[in-house]
Formats: sequence, C-alpha cells, structure tokens
Amino acid sequence: MEKTWRWFGKKDPITLSMLRQIGVEGIVTALHEVPNGEIWTVEAIQDLKAYIESYGLRWSVVESLPVCEAIKYGGPQRNRLIENYKTSLANLGMCGVKTVCYNFMPVIDWIRTDLHYALPDGSTSLYFNRIRFAYFDLKILRREGAEQDYTPEELQEVAELDQHITAAEKAELIDTIIVKTQGFIDGNIQEGEPYPVRKFRELLALYKGIDRQRLRENLRTFLEAVMPVCDTYGVNLCIHPDDPPFQVLGLPRIVTDEPDIEWLLQAVDNPHNGLTFCAGSLSSGSQNDTRELAHRFARRTHFVHLRSTEILPRGDFRETSHLAGRGQLLDLIRIFEKENPGLPMRVDHGRTMLGDEKEGYNPGYSFHGRMLALAQVEGMMAAVRDEMKRGLI
Repeated sequence: MEKTWRWFGKKDPITLSMLRQIGVEGIVTALHEVPNGEIWTVEAIQDLKAYIESYGLRWSVVESLPVCEAIKYGGPQRNRLIENYKTSLANLGMCGVKTVCYNFMPVIDWIRTDLHYALPDGSTSLYFNRIRFAYFDLKILRREGAEQDYTPEELQEVAELDQHITAAEKAELIDTIIVKTQGFIDGNIQEGEPYPVRKFRELLALYKGIDRQRLRENLRTFLEAVMPVCDTYGVNLCIHPDDPPFQVLGLPRIVTDEPDIEWLLQAVDNPHNGLTFCAGSLSSGSQNDTRELAHRFARRTHFVHLRSTEILPRGDFRETSHLAGRGQLLDLIRIFEKENPGLPMRVDHGRTMLGDEKEGYNPGYSFHGRMLALAQVEGMMAAVRDEMKRGLI
C-alpha cells in the first residue's frame, strides 16, 4: 500500500516537509478554494501538483471533487453541473491525477455529536451519541415526522435530556453536527453562518420526496454520464461509504452495506466505477463485517481509509485505536495486499493528543494522533509483508 495523508492545501498548518519526515509517500487533497460546481482548471491542478512534487511527494488521490446537491436530488442545474464535473475529471486525468474520491450523501457528510470525547489516557476522540443526535433532530431541528425514527425508549431519554441540557450544550451540538464537521468538507454550511439551523432546514427541504430508489437512480445517471470521461483518461472514481451507514434525518443513505455496494458496482459495471473502502465508516454499522466486505470488493476498491470504530450500547459509537475495534485493520491489510496491492491508503480520524487541540486542525485530522496511527499501520504493513515473503498468506 502507498502511505498517503489527507492534506488541506498550502494553508494547512501541517506542512509537506513535516509529512515527508514521517514517511508519507502520497498526498490526498483537493482544490479547496474552488467553489462547488465550478471547473477545476488545468492551470490550478498543475500548480498544486507541482507544489506537492517539489517536496518529493505525489498527488495520489483527489478527496474530494464534490458532487453538488443538485446532482444528488436531480435539480434543474444537474446537467450543467455534471458537464462541469466531467471537465474537471478530464483535466485531472490530463494532469496525471488518476484517483478521485467522492460521496453521494445528501446534505450532510460524516456525523458526530462530540469532537472531543475524553479517553482514559488524556487524549480525545470523535464520538456519536444516538440520544444527543435524536435531541438535535427532535428538539433543535424540529424535523417533521422525526418521532417515527426513534423508539419509545429513545423518545423518553430525549425528554429527560431536555430537562437538564444547557444552552451551551445545544449550541455545541449545532456547531458540531452541521458546521464544524461539514464546512471544510462540502461547503454547504461554513463557519460564521449566522443561522445554521435555518440553512440546514432549507437544504433538507431540497430532498422532499427523494427516497432511496430515486437517489439510487440519480447516482446511476451521474455515473453513466462521467464514466466515458474516466475511460478516456484512465481516472478511477471511488465512492465513500455513508458515515454512519444508516438513515439519518429522514434522508436516504445508499452506500451502507454489502447489498448497497453490490448495487452500485453493478448499476454501472465499469472498472473505473469503484469504492473507497473506509473501514471506519463501514465498521460503525453493526450489519457490516469489514473483512467479508474487503474479500468481496477488493478488486473494485481504488482507495482505502484505515481507521476503526467501537460500537457501544444503544447505537453509540466512537473512533478507537487503529490496532483495535471492529475495523480489523490487520486483516484488511492482509486482504488488500494480496488481492489488490499498491492501493493508496491513508489513516483517518486520529486522536487529538500532545497539544493537537491548540493548533486549530480540522476535526478528526490532528497531526500527532494521525502520526501515531500511521506508525501503527506501518508496523502492521511490515508484518504483513513479512508474512507474504515467508509464504504464510
């Protein structure tokens, strides 16, 4: 596997020279300054690519070339936006950047309710608390019909929480769920948005009447349109699983488990239509065994995210050590090195530790926490290479 790192461009406080020193080989990044839906020009791509290469690294993966909401819900701008997407893909291919990660999650990307969940050793991690998320849905967002998505016991716990939750905790939930984890990724809601809940409701309203089947067909339409460009320029497009891999906020999620992935790959059966295998996203769903999924889809995987989660009672989950949890990263490395060697891999969602909290890093993208994770994964990779050399696997 190629050791890569998600880097947020020239303004990222984690510099490319730092990454070179800790053993990173490839960079995962994007043209973050380009508004969603606009064309990535050859000049802008070449500029960033040359900058990365000046540090002895390579631009291995685009994460992400965002798919605009109008493409997902099938709005009137869809055809124009798909044409822009095709042009950006072609320009990336012409510049030699051949792997593009994207997602098809409506409105909201990855979801957590706590960005600083305290661990016994003094570091912090990301956490999803189902009752607090339900509280956001029912009491803050006040989504119509939300009660139907929760059990009577969960509704009772939300009512009890409502008796003592503070205004500061409510504000933090809003900031965590729809601002801090979203703005730096998809740009739908940015830091400083004066009315984030109102803006969020407006985005949700765009999906009124869009069910799983409709969203699937919109994904098929998008893939059928862009695959000829991928064929021409040799670009691998790889979808990121939904995080968490279950329905939220009444929105359909369509990349959650084996049947979903099977449908996606068969709907547009092209080798350039593939998967970003995110062990963390997949392992946070109790229906998924990451090892079974890796065996099943290794040949159609173009990019790997190695992280792990632990599912707690009541549907809560947290990010855990890369050496533990349901991700089963050691076995995944064995599978991918045997079935599809050489894939770009990045560690993901490292702990916040050793002063990371003072540096203003994006949530989940600390330096020391990810550096520890990279060392752990590199050790596992070395062990697997030794096993392969000795014919043990």
